Amino acid sequence: MVVQIVIGTGVILFSLIIAGLAFWSIETGVSRASPWLVKKPSTPKLMAVLLATAFVLLLVMTATVWIWALIFLRLEVFVQQEAAVYFSIVAFTTLGFGDILLPSEWRILGGMTAANGLLNMGLYTAVLVEALRRVRSEQIRGIPDEH
Repeated sequence: MVVQIVIGTGVILFSLIIAGLAFWSIETGVSRASPWLVKKPSTPKLMAVLLATAFVLLLVMTATVWIWALIFLRLEVFVQQEAAVYFSIVAFTTLGFGDILLPSEWRILGGMTAANGLLNMGLYTAVLVEALRRVRSEQIRGIPDEH
């Protein structure tokens, strides 16, 4: 049990580092593009920020799922890559089909994978909302009064 908790905690911390670096890149990108983003037309630029941010977040989620899958393969919990990736996706997204189960000696890692997914999904949502909020508020501030 302790080994599972140590491994799971390490993977979660590593995934948070990856997420933090991605969030930093999003913040840097928005800051650098800010002068362009506040110029009209605003709506297509806000959509571009939405798409770019969602793409980066999808990359982070994919990387995290693959990290979990590789850990499961390394621990020989699964012998097939497809099963490891499938289980990681199902657990990370907390979908929990239950059609593939971990052996009892590794089942705590399944819960930790789900906890990692819950934590990261919340962070992804916060980053997406913050990127859009920041750009939109700068767009509104950048629009001169037309009175």
